[in-house]
Amino acid sequence: MIPKGALDGLTILDLSRILAGPTCTQLLGDLGAEVIKIENPKSGGDDTRGWGPPFVEGADGEQTDLSAYFMCANRNKLSVAVDIATEEGQETIRALAETADVIIENFKPDGLKKYGLDHETLLKAHSHLIYCSISGFGQTGPNREKPGYDLMAQGFGGIMSLTGEPEGQPMKVAVGIADVVCGLYATIGILSALRHRDQTGEGQHIDVALVDSSISWLINEGVAHLTTGKPRPRRGNEHATIVPYQTFKTSDGHVLIAVGNDSQYERFCDFLGRPDLAEGENAKNANRVLNRDALIAEYEAEIAKHTMVDVIAGLESRKVPVGPVNTLEQVFATDQVAARDMKIEMAREDVAGGKVALIGNPLKLSKTPVTYRHAPPRFGQDTDVVLNKLKSS
Repeated sequence: MIPKGALDGLTILDLSRILAGPTCTQLLGDLGAEVIKIENPKSGGDDTRGWGPPFVEGADGEQTDLSAYFMCANRNKLSVAVDIATEEGQETIRALAETADVIIENFKPDGLKKYGLDHETLLKAHSHLIYCSISGFGQTGPNREKPGYDLMAQGFGGIMSLTGEPEGQPMKVAVGIADVVCGLYATIGILSALRHRDQTGEGQHIDVALVDSSISWLINEGVAHLTTGKPRPRRGNEHATIVPYQTFKTSDGHVLIAVGNDSQYERFCDFLGRPDLAEGENAKNANRVLNRDALIAEYEAEIAKHTMVDVIAGLESRKVPVGPVNTLEQVFATDQVAARDMKIEMAREDVAGGKVALIGNPLKLSKTPVTYRHAPPRFGQDTDVVLNKLKSS
């Protein structure tokens, strides 16, 4: 028996595509909500269905529309093909909105107004709705009309100026992190708005932007700039205000060492056999930051004498944070991933092997655990079921 989720009974109408919106609605779906994903029949659905390879192979040996990119954010959803550019499609969305609790979309600002599906129109007709709009720059401001993609958000929001080697080019994060963080903010906003509606019966509009979300996670570096008024340099894998806190090369690979306080630093130097490095002014982190170049050269020389296994074992025994730099193959092979259910498999009879592999949800709730009910859908697979149910209600 599937346990009751925290959002069981909640219906979400998902007009979004790419990653930010789907990340949000997948999380809400994992928590028990019914998510109806609206996909455009003219384009073949969500753009990310074509963002591959890799694609899942069908049971017939042919390529499916289940790209790895699409699957990463679209489980626990029902795919319904509706062309909102037609009057019939618009009527279908309005009918679905009547029974929905939440609508999420990521069109350009005012992009749905010409169809009568914008937040002002639907909230006027259904005051209980939570209507969440995700865009590149938000619904206001001089850049509101500009398109928003993760890469543009990472560039505009400043994180690329901080990422990469000091003498290298600005570097984006390897995955669509601006999309993901924006989707998480959207989820928080929706849950907060639902809490307000529980208390008042009143719905509302939520405006979330990729760029705003990207700026929000500049965190300590952003505030350091605001505090000093000075540019913040790229430091590769080094930390801006903690030393040592970075990757180090051993005799046979790399390790991560994160010395978070001065007592850990003393034990770190003990492992190196260099207690002198923890004497005098360098006993304090603030001074180590000022003297970082000379100190890091000393650490590198000592750590290079040891193997990865020796460094990890030696520092772990001294309670100094240390760890490997895993490949994805190593990540998903760990006992920790198995223990935490961070790799899951979901059945799909129409694909080779009868199942797809996905990344699990990190939320572990004791009373209302997440559930995995629907594998990522093929395009339009649930159209008849959902629309027939709508007609009969």
